[in-house]
Amino acid sequence: MELRHLRYFDAIAETQNFTRAAERLHVTQSTLSHQIRQLEEELGLVLFDRSHKKVALTEAGEMLRSHLMPALQQIDRGLQAMSHPAETLSGEIRIAATHSFNTRLVPLCVSSFLSHHPGIRVSVEELSASLIAKRLVSGHLELGVSYRPEDRSELWFEPLYNEELKLVVSDRHPLAKRRRVRMIELHNCRMVLLPRQFSTRLLLDDCFEAAGAQPLVIAELNSIAPMIELIRQTDLAGIIAETAVSPAADLRAIPIEDPTPIRTPGLLWKKGGNRSPMVKHMASLIRRAAAGHAG
Repeated sequence: MELRHLRYFDAIAETQNFTRAAERLHVTQSTLSHQIRQLEEELGLVLFDRSHKKVALTEAGEMLRSHLMPALQQIDRGLQAMSHPAETLSGEIRIAATHSFNTRLVPLCVSSFLSHHPGIRVSVEELSASLIAKRLVSGHLELGVSYRPEDRSELWFEPLYNEELKLVVSDRHPLAKRRRVRMIELHNCRMVLLPRQFSTRLLLDDCFEAAGAQPLVIAELNSIAPMIELIRQTDLAGIIAETAVSPAADLRAIPIEDPTPIRTPGLLWKKGGNRSPMVKHMASLIRRAAAGHAG
């Protein structure tokens, strides 16, 4: 069975006439009849009732066409995308990411996306995990890069990888030369952290409590980039995902243990939402980029 057999079958089913179907397909009627006989012989089924002026589908033919139409439409869309790549995606995509992913990962993916589809407008918001979940549910966003929401009844969550948070200090900090730091050692440590409306801060507070540590939170900043700059210029320490910290000679990222703070970032969609081709493409770019970070 070849694709042309299925296209011939579909043309006859639509026109209900071998002559008109042959004209549409630019083949002779005898060629068309021969190809349909080949298809019926291969399937061992009669697909058309030829006893009337109009050709009618048999029950087997109806069943074949019900399964065939979606497949042919998908093939045609794929061929069109290959022939006219610049026209396959258009419009606007609205996404949001939490702070650490919006520092490096998301800009990298947006850059790659726009290089293939320069005509598309990409809107990126940097929000807390809770706000991302709310805006996905309300329809104001189409895709989120965040963490598993507490209420998953209206959202799909696709885990990307497990991410270890590390202690980030300047090269002048007393802990800068340590290979590892236990969470209890951060008791009374001068720190800059995210505010408590962020899920990452809640995770860290749980880790501090489990270790019996209470840091001195000197500053709270709601964005990663200024937090890193403050760490660079002061004696404050922070706990940040290493993927959000660009390699620099004056900064150190040190693993934490007992316990090790670990998050699982992922992609978020609204359940039942219609994911457009451009949203699917952006999601695939984020998956590949995340796989690189995880590796």
